[in-house]
Amino acid sequence: MKTVSYFAGFLVFAFVFSGAFASDPSPLQDFCVAINDPSLVNNAFVNGKFCKDPNLVKAEDFFSQGLDVAGNTSNPSGSNVTTVNVDKIPGLNTLGISLVRIDYAPNGGLNPPHTHPRGTEILTVIEGTLNVGFVTSNPNNTLFTKVLNKGDVFVFPIGLIHFQQNIGKTPAVAIAGLSSQNAGVITIANAVFGSKPAISRDVLTRAFQVGAAVIKLLQAPFKKQY
Repeated sequence: MKTVSYFAGFLVFAFVFSGAFASDPSPLQDFCVAINDPSLVNNAFVNGKFCKDPNLVKAEDFFSQGLDVAGNTSNPSGSNVTTVNVDKIPGLNTLGISLVRIDYAPNGGLNPPHTHPRGTEILTVIEGTLNVGFVTSNPNNTLFTKVLNKGDVFVFPIGLIHFQQNIGKTPAVAIAGLSSQNAGVITIANAVFGSKPAISRDVLTRAFQVGAAVIKLLQAPFKKQY
């Protein structure tokens, strides 16, 4: 009888706390606006992807190839990110994980400061030497940085600004896992200086505490990209 009472008490405890810790599902894209007009349902999107009939699923739905191919680093940053997410492997849908290969040009190839709004990243160096780091949120804005060599692993917490740079004289390669099927990426410079339409220069001069001429100079390279 004592065991039964204990078990019943445990069930009540589990039920109460499961409700206490319940929350809305995590977003899998930047936003998901509700539809109040039923006539628009045919144009609706879901948070993630629609699920395929299990009877029609094939092994190819869980497969991708090409991570053995080096990415083209002939660009201003000197890096290339090859993404393997739910758009490449449909079977990743709802599984909360994805993968990237990052190639870095010699002598400074940079994966510039960016954030992943929906995922923590764990990175391991396959070839080369990287200087990596992330910055904590306000008010401290503490920089945690480390030099990584082949086989080393580093974690970038979800949502924090981080970067990697090749400090070696040969190409570098890293593989990173992300805790989302679509972690998203916001490259800070592109978002701030290359938004479409552009952020007001008055906003940027006040935010960065520099003159309008400096902001114009910083915006110029990003305007050429679009």
